[in-house]
Amino acid sequence: MSENPDLARNLLEDLLRGLAKSRKGNQAIVAVDAPNQSFRWIGSVGETEAGDPVVENTPFFIASIDKLYNATIAMMLAESGKLDLDQSIRGYLPNTITHGLHQYGGRDRTAEITPRHLLTHTSGLADWFEDYPKGGSSLAEIVFAQGDRMLSIDELAGHVRERLKAHFPPQDLPGKRPKIRYSDTNFILMAEIIEAVTGLPLHEVHQRMLYEPFGLAQTCFFKQSQPLLLTSAPMILRVNGEPLHIPLLIQSVKGIYSTVADMMKFMRRLMKNEVFASPETLTAMMSPWRRFGFPMDRAALRSPSWPIEYAIGMMRFRVPRLFSPIAPIPAVLGHTGSTGCWLFYCPELDVAIAGSMEDAAAGAVPFRMAPDILKILIKSGWKASGSKGFRV
Repeated sequence: MSENPDLARNLLEDLLRGLAKSRKGNQAIVAVDAPNQSFRWIGSVGETEAGDPVVENTPFFIASIDKLYNATIAMMLAESGKLDLDQSIRGYLPNTITHGLHQYGGRDRTAEITPRHLLTHTSGLADWFEDYPKGGSSLAEIVFAQGDRMLSIDELAGHVRERLKAHFPPQDLPGKRPKIRYSDTNFILMAEIIEAVTGLPLHEVHQRMLYEPFGLAQTCFFKQSQPLLLTSAPMILRVNGEPLHIPLLIQSVKGIYSTVADMMKFMRRLMKNEVFASPETLTAMMSPWRRFGFPMDRAALRSPSWPIEYAIGMMRFRVPRLFSPIAPIPAVLGHTGSTGCWLFYCPELDVAIAGSMEDAAAGAVPFRMAPDILKILIKSGWKASGSKGFRV
């Protein structure tokens, strides 16, 4: 086994080039950050919206990685007593949103849903973006085919209420094996609850609670806030290699743009337990882990599923031993987005990894990239947790 960090850089460069060539857009950014800056590598391919090369500080749409950020804020609010994770969401949201939102078994089960259900994807709510109405197209398909649109929270709730069906009742927590299904509706509602609890728009909450105190100077809400440090034009959002112009939709869902450097900085602060007032809060955020089931319908095929596990706004992913029986690959914690972006931390190797393809058809890519990156580090002689770098 090699013990040379240069080997890791060369192999990571090869991985980046292969990743970029695997999609029609030929663009990607990949980053690895090891403890104490003993090893740091960022590689990029492609052009920004302004036609400049993608570089280390090029921002991109982080898609559902914002679930990890919003869950962190929810836990901070719960820690301070401002949010009760086990109170009905009807105590936080207006009836115009919650009425009839979760219909199952012939009755409205919405009052049974709590913020904890939303944060753990155990509410059973339909996914406003990916789920299919009877005999119709998903909103994702409609937007990709017909073009951009602005959607209010009332319109999103109305779509879920009137055109989609709940998948199961809100789950008894803690239960032995509660059902879990990924749904963007959960975190759209969670964002509304955060605004209701704080009395501030979500972008101001992020700015005050995360960006300013933790030095996330290159992160901002699309069309709603500005980064503390000016950045270049963003990467081009694509779908199957073709440019995808959906600024209104991104603004509707309170989308966030960030850089790999900012994302890894946030992940390290979180994993070092420097975000919460009590160390027990992070422990609570990471337990219990519940595994998603196998995808059984078209919508589930585009969403995180087996063998991914989920706790509170956080994923845990490990390649099953069946697929790596000789050399087990360590688990990673974090989140991914449907645009082929990821933010992970590997406790065993004490390394943060982040990246993006900025392609709305590349949602499965992060679960191939994370193991490949870890294999490269292991092959290059990376020590287990507690190390300060490569073996010498």
